[in-house]
Formats: sequence, C-alpha cells, structure tokens
Amino acid sequence: MLPTIAPVRLIVAEDHLDDLANTIQVGMRQPWLHDRVNPGMRIAVGVGSRGIACIGDVVRAVLAELLALGARPFLVPAMGSHGASTAAGQTEVLEGYGLGEHQTGVPILSSMDVIEVGATDTGMPVLFDANAAAADGIIVINRIKEHTSFKARWESGLMKMLAVGFGKPRGAATIHNHDVATAMPAAARVILSRLPILAGVGIVENGHHAPARIEVIPGEQIESREPRLLEYARTLLPKIPAVFEPIHALILREIGKDISGTGMDLNVVGMWRRVGGEIKPKIDCLAALDLTANSHGNAIGVGHADLISRRLRDKIDFTATHANCLTSHNYAGGKIPITLPSDRAVIEAALSMFSPGSARLLIMKSTLDMSTLWVSEALFKIARSTPGLEPLGEPGEMKFDDTDALLL
Repeated sequence: MLPTIAPVRLIVAEDHLDDLANTIQVGMRQPWLHDRVNPGMRIAVGVGSRGIACIGDVVRAVLAELLALGARPFLVPAMGSHGASTAAGQTEVLEGYGLGEHQTGVPILSSMDVIEVGATDTGMPVLFDANAAAADGIIVINRIKEHTSFKARWESGLMKMLAVGFGKPRGAATIHNHDVATAMPAAARVILSRLPILAGVGIVENGHHAPARIEVIPGEQIESREPRLLEYARTLLPKIPAVFEPIHALILREIGKDISGTGMDLNVVGMWRRVGGEIKPKIDCLAALDLTANSHGNAIGVGHADLISRRLRDKIDFTATHANCLTSHNYAGGKIPITLPSDRAVIEAALSMFSPGSARLLIMKSTLDMSTLWVSEALFKIARSTPGLEPLGEPGEMKFDDTDALLL
C-alpha cells in the first residue's frame, strides 16, 4: 500500500527580468559592440544543448540586433558531444528549441570539424569548431550555473562553452582527459586570445527556471565577469529542504540532457553520486520515471539513479548516451539501474521497507523544476510548520493511468 501525497510549494528565488527583449537590445547596442560589427561580417552565434527556458527569445533578440547592423549571422551548435556526436544530431537539438533555419531565418552550420587554435601552457591542444573559427566574429550564449562534478571560479557558463561546447567531441574529450576545473579555463583563455570573440551573453535563471539576469559581456571581459554571475547563480539554486532528511525515496518524474549535463543536477540530489564524499542530502533511494523529449535519447546520468521505469529505459539511445559518457568520462552515468515495469512498481519498490504512515517520500518534476513538491504524509506534517514551504492541498491517494504511469 502506498502513502498518500500532498502538493507543497517550495518558496524559491524569484528575481526576474522585467523585459528580456529590452535587456538584450540595450546590451547589444552598446558602442563597444557596434564598433566591432560592420555590415557584411559573418558572425557565428554559439548555442548549447541545455534546456534554457528563454533560449529562443534570447537567440532571436541577438540575431535581430546583428541583422539590423547589416551582419550575416549563423548559428553554431556549441554542445560538445551532445546530439550523438553528429552534425545532424546537433542541428536537431537546436531545431527542437525552435531555432531551426525556417524559424529564425538564419542558417545553422553544424559540423564535427575542428581546428587547433593553439595550446595551453601545459601543452594541451585547444580545439574549436571550424565553421565558427572561420567567421569574422563569434558570440557565445549560455546559462551560467554550478557544475555537476567540480567547484571552481568558472564552472558551467561562457568559458566552458568556449572550451568544451565549441570543441565538439574531440575538444570536449581533450578537456575531460585533463583536470576539467583547470583545463577548461586555460583552454578558454587561448581561444579568447586567438579568435575574434566579440561578446558573451550570460544568462542566470531563478528558482522558477526563468531569467533572473542577462548580461551582454565584451569578449575580453568574459573571464573576469563570469565568476560574479556564477556566485549570483549559486544563491538562486533551489535545494531540497534539509528538514525532509532522511528521505526514504526521491522520485524524479523526468531526467534529461536539457535539464542538466548529467541528466539530473547533482548539486540538488547529491554530488557524492558522481564524485564521492559526504552523503548529502541523505536520500536512501533515488528513482527516475521518464526521459525528456529534448534529450533526443541521451540519458547520461541515468546511472546515478537507483531505480528507473521501463518507460525511461525504452527511450534511451545508447549510442548517444555512451558517446556523451565516454567524452565526459562519466562512466557511472551510463550504467542502467534496476528497471521495473511501471511508475507504480518503481515507487512500490522504493518504499517496500516502510509503512504508508512513516514513508518519507518526495516527488518532483525534475531537478530544474522544484517549485511544486509532492510529499508523503510524514513529510507533509513537517512542511506545514516549516518556513519556506507552503501546503497547496491535503494528502490524497496517488493516482496512476491504465499503464500505471504516475498522474500528478
């Protein structure tokens, strides 16, 4: 018998932009950028594979400003080994975000070809997308947030996209063959010094996955300004309430490459699952029920779960998943957990040792969408008296469809 569950709102950071289009417009119309863009210039705009909620609006606003200046922009998939490490696959990722040529009026130049632009002080070769390197100027667009396997001054953001995303599979693998935390910024510095990086557009999201801040940064200032945005992003990342620990079972309704580079944000469910160390937060069983459509079958990170549903497993493209895992050296992330026939079977197995009244169950859509949590009665009692948690209803029975898929 399963416990009853109730919805609870997690009060998250709500910093937000009032006018995204105007923010981009003001940033792109600064004299320093206008002085660098001349009519007829071919400008590569790098876009990654992460599920940034506002990515379509940001990219279209950037393209509009470049076109108004008479430039000839084109999009480049800057996503390392995502898209099954193929040109067609990476184009498909951008099209899935509404950024296809027929939607933007701007071509996508997608290729796995790279050139060596130089080497770091340690002798590591630095590789970069050949199409972008041949352009008259380059603009990089990315979300800035914490990385899922290391802590440093530069983590996931503009520097990483320059070094890893534009590096395609070969460049990404080269970085991951070294200490990423030091090799990534070292490679980015070489790129910034050798190629015409005009600007970076850094996006920081709030706890609702909406833009909290967007900055258009001169290329030569990316290295110095990105850390401040990363520190800001750290303050906005939602966390699982510590009062819920120990959690007997955490159920993620979906994982995916567009949610996190590791399918699920390990800053939320526990960095120890990949790198070891302190077991925090304390979660006895982590389960995942589905894979997002925009992952295109790439289920990297699935191996960090303990249980998954057959529905999720059936959506895995093992070629794409293994390519990403091998490139990033995240071997555990490609392992297949115990697979059970349905959502109901997964939840029942995760809670098999606990009575319905004592089970400490937490269900959330994903590590990127935590504004509404579904909790068992044992956790609901805690939530009712905890600041930052707002009950949205009373406990009721879990509902499933005729295939035993969870309905919320």
